[in-house]
Amino acid sequence: MHRRRRTALAVTAATLLAAPLLAACGNEAHPGAAAVVGGERIEVSAVQAQAADVRAAQESSPEAAQLVNKSGQLNRAKLHGLIFGRILDKAAEDAGVTVTRKEIQEARTAGRAQYGGEEQLRAMMLQQRWVAPDQIDGDMRQEVLLPKLAKALGADLGTPAGQQVVGEALTKASKQLKIDVNPRFGAWDDQKMQLGTYKAPWITQVTEFAPQEPEAGA
Repeated sequence: MHRRRRTALAVTAATLLAAPLLAACGNEAHPGAAAVVGGERIEVSAVQAQAADVRAAQESSPEAAQLVNKSGQLNRAKLHGLIFGRILDKAAEDAGVTVTRKEIQEARTAGRAQYGGEEQLRAMMLQQRWVAPDQIDGDMRQEVLLPKLAKALGADLGTPAGQQVVGEALTKASKQLKIDVNPRFGAWDDQKMQLGTYKAPWITQVTEFAPQEPEAGA
C-alpha cells in the first residue's frame, strides 16, 4: 500500500476514539441534542443508533467479549466522529473539494485488497475503528476527503508542514461552526480537535503542528 494511503488511514480512523458511555439527556439549551454544529443538531438518538449498530456487529463476532470490553466508551466516540465529519466537510467545502461515489468505492476496493477480502475488511473496521458494516462507506468517504483537502491546500500529510496546513484549515472550520456540545458529553476543543480531555492520535497527527492560541494573561 502506498505511503500516502497509509497516512490517510492513520488520520481518518475516527472510531478509535475513547470516551465515557453517556445517557440520552439533552441540555436546557438544546434538549435531545448531543451537539449543535453549524446550527444543525446531532441528536442523542443518532449517536445511540450508530453505537447500537456497532454493538450488534460486535456481539455477532466470535470475539464479541473482547470487542465489547475494549469499546465501553462507544457513545462519546461516535459523537466525536460525527462532529469531526462535519468539520472536515466544512473545511472541504471551503476549499472546493468534493468526493464522488466512485472514489468511495475505489477506496473500499483498495481496503479489500489490503486486508484480504470484504470479510477481513469488515473485521478490521469493527475491531480497530469501531465501525459497523453499514458505516464503512461513511468512514471511507472521510478517508478519501482528507487527502483531497490536503492536496487542494497544497499540503503533504506526510510532512509536519503539510499537517500544520491541514490542521489550521480544520481548526478554522471548527471555529466557524461554533460547536456547542451537551455538557454530559464534554466540551469541544477547536484547537485540539477533540471532545473532552481525550487525545486522539489520529487527529493529533494533523493538528499538533497548528499554532496554539496564547494562554490568558500570557
